Amino acid sequence: MKALLFLIFILQIACANLIAQHANIVIGNSNDPEEPSIAINPKNTLQLVAGANIDIYYISNDGGYNWQEGTLSSIFGVYGDPAIAVDTTGAFYFFHLSNPSSGNWIDRIVCQKLDSLSGNWTDGSFAGLNGTKAQDKHWPVVDRTNNTIYITWSQFDEYGSSNSADSSNILFSKSTDGGQSWTPALRINKTAGNCIDSDSTVEGAVPAVGPNGEVYVSWAGPEGLLFDKSIDGGTTWLQDDIFVSNIGGGWDYSIPGIMRANGLPVTACDLSNSPHNGTIYINWSDQTNGAQNTDIWLSQSTDGGNNWSAPIRVNDDTTNHHQFFTWMTIDQTTGYLWFVWYDRRNYSDDRTDVYMACSKDGGQTFINFRVSESPFLPNSSVFFGDYTNVTAHNSVVRPIWTRLESFQLSVLTAIIDTSMLTSVPQFSVPEEEFGVFPNPSNGDFCLAFKMHTQTPISIKLTDISGATIAILAEGESNIGRQQYFFNAADYNLQSGVYFIVLNSNEKNIQKKWILTQ
Repeated sequence: MKALLFLIFILQIACANLIAQHANIVIGNSNDPEEPSIAINPKNTLQLVAGANIDIYYISNDGGYNWQEGTLSSIFGVYGDPAIAVDTTGAFYFFHLSNPSSGNWIDRIVCQKLDSLSGNWTDGSFAGLNGTKAQDKHWPVVDRTNNTIYITWSQFDEYGSSNSADSSNILFSKSTDGGQSWTPALRINKTAGNCIDSDSTVEGAVPAVGPNGEVYVSWAGPEGLLFDKSIDGGTTWLQDDIFVSNIGGGWDYSIPGIMRANGLPVTACDLSNSPHNGTIYINWSDQTNGAQNTDIWLSQSTDGGNNWSAPIRVNDDTTNHHQFFTWMTIDQTTGYLWFVWYDRRNYSDDRTDVYMACSKDGGQTFINFRVSESPFLPNSSVFFGDYTNVTAHNSVVRPIWTRLESFQLSVLTAIIDTSMLTSVPQFSVPEEEFGVFPNPSNGDFCLAFKMHTQTPISIKLTDISGATIAILAEGESNIGRQQYFFNAADYNLQSGVYFIVLNSNEKNIQKKWILTQ
């Protein structure tokens, strides 16, 4: 009997590890959507915008539970590679490739801006037009100190050409007027790639902004994973690119059941008030451990990109199965890193789950968890796109991915329960209007308050002199009682007296809090 009970206990644990605990939401399944992108509005985390190939946009105003779908149009044409960004005013942008009626296929990078009042998109502006050359694989980032938008991408002299005279390069442009106009495209890479769209092509340029306005970007190519930076807003760049890492097996690899797969990098920088402020991260996938064992990797730099750590593996499985199509973002209110990818650790065939990981210690350790409610089976006859995506702000985390079911494509998100990834202290939180509990505390503490209106709020931690130590929360508050759990170790706090300060249009309150360790 004891043996039977022990077996049941083990099976219960195994089943629990395979059951997704995060509600999956179908964003859309019309017009065969794939290759999705998503962004959350930091000023109002209930508002999200997503995009999918080739010309589909989705808008949610309730945190991702419900979505409105539309079709994007532009005089420059809409030809996929959706990349969504949001600026400091809460305005959303949809970047995509072109296909103009009187021009050349993918001859520029197009930017369309969402009018929040009318709900319509502008007809678009563009960057990178350079005769018949192809502009591809772009990504934007917004400098939240001045609202400048940066984009980087790959230019092909002739897409797919095997002529040694044709090359690919990484280009850069920026807008300082809310996407209305763009600076002339500037080449930033030292060594060009070929135009075949494979390992020796330079691709995967995703920009990031540093704490002092630096512009960072990495990409993959014939020399492996490279990094470049500008400290003057993109006017000048390093004379020589910095080597980050080899890419085992190359960035263009094969995954059974996937028509086309890649391990192109994603670059991000911590701008939060966490101990890891200023750290630059690069996330990618490759087949260092063999062609049947694709893995997710992370390298980091704490000196502005001059030196890089050895790659650390993000996926924590012990199998030789595939993890692929990774994306990473940083919650800039906490400094937590969030990753999403496709994962086959649980199966011996091509069935595929969606997994995520969270790192709360600057990429030293990772909490892996399954986010998809059930596996799906890709088919190599159906194009699946080239990437997943994830967005996060103030502990609101929304991944986005593509799923294939009975040859029907759909894009999904999940309502991530971040409390499941934290050991929430088991202490009583009284029903008070505003308070910090427990107080004194030996590390874990809870901030509890009630709002009667939906209004922008800022919650910060200060020392006894009133100097700000950390921004604990910032954005649009919901109506009603709210609780935020924190750990002093995340902010490198020492024993002493602190103040928790809430500022909003409705109320401004300060509470003393004592930390004992």
